[in-house]
Amino acid sequence: MPRLPRFILAGAPVHHVLRGNNRAGIFVDDRDRLLYRDLLLEGVRRFECLIHAYVFMSNHTHLLLTPATRDGVSLLTQWMGRKYVTAFNRRHRRTGTLWEGRFRSTVVGSARYFLACSRYIDQNPVRAEMVRAPEEYPWSSFNRLAFGTPDDLVTEHAEYRNLGLTTGERQRAYLELCTPPVDSALVLDIRKATRRGTPLGPVRTRRPRGRPPAG
Repeated sequence: MPRLPRFILAGAPVHHVLRGNNRAGIFVDDRDRLLYRDLLLEGVRRFECLIHAYVFMSNHTHLLLTPATRDGVSLLTQWMGRKYVTAFNRRHRRTGTLWEGRFRSTVVGSARYFLACSRYIDQNPVRAEMVRAPEEYPWSSFNRLAFGTPDDLVTEHAEYRNLGLTTGERQRAYLELCTPPVDSALVLDIRKATRRGTPLGPVRTRRPRGRPPAG
């Protein structure tokens, strides 16, 4: 059966999932995670993508990002694959692939789904029972969005900025949003759309304009 073409638009947020081959780990320790983070920061600048939320799990990653070009997400993923897998294999004296084929993605087309996706990503370690609260997990965007912890990977999206007039208001609102788990129906919607590559909600395109001013 032929693969369906990816539905990705310039200026539209994308939920991106990349898994390890056969669900195997893609990080052995924090040194690997730091390398991945550094490469990701370089990559999003190179391919003009803005990351709004992320989490690095043991055998997969989630990103909520906006590409400036239609092929930005694919180019970023390919570049990360070459750079990270080569370094990972060299460090751990292994060969072969690391990823489970193609990445999965869905365009996020409404404020309701954007914030649900962001929360879904930041709450992932809690759902996996790795921590009791999202702030206990250091490899996600939660502490940046809820508490203002410096994180140069994260660029605030307009939907996040609409949570409040000031930085403090936005952080408190996001923390409140993340206190309960994401509704199970929304979780199913996000997973189904990401698996199938179909949009979440009506799609509106908005070309990113770089990092917003501090609030």
